[in-house]
Amino acid sequence: MTPARAHIGHAPQLLAILWAFSRATPWLPRVRSPLTDVRLMVRAIRRGWVRVAFDASGPAGFIARDGQHIHALYVHPRACGQGLGRALIDHAKTQERRLDLWVLAANRNARGFYARQGFAEAGHGEGLGNDENLPDLRMVWHAREEGPQ
Repeated sequence: MTPARAHIGHAPQLLAILWAFSRATPWLPRVRSPLTDVRLMVRAIRRGWVRVAFDASGPAGFIARDGQHIHALYVHPRACGQGLGRALIDHAKTQERRLDLWVLAANRNARGFYARQGFAEAGHGEGLGNDENLPDLRMVWHAREEGPQ
């Protein structure tokens, strides 16, 4: 599965994915207004940062990436465990030799997912760089160097 480049028409479904995660995550504080989320999503789509994964019901996951830096990766709860998150990461890996991201320390599921995708912890933060002001971890993936055959 190759993720498609998002267009403005995808914004409502992508926001629904983001908000479904927020509603299902009781420890995550709500710090942005829905209007702010809309503005951020539209800006990311217009910049060409967003790729979308689909299931039979339509958009089911997305990644927002600016070059090597992953800003966001979300999969709708209905599609969790179907490999869409892995497909989004795998596609990004075909585009870059190195990827990095910040993940909230409390998000154990995401931390485990990224570790299974080959990301390693590369630093800790106190939340100064995220909207929620929660402790976070920097994780990095490097492509393996191909040796002589």
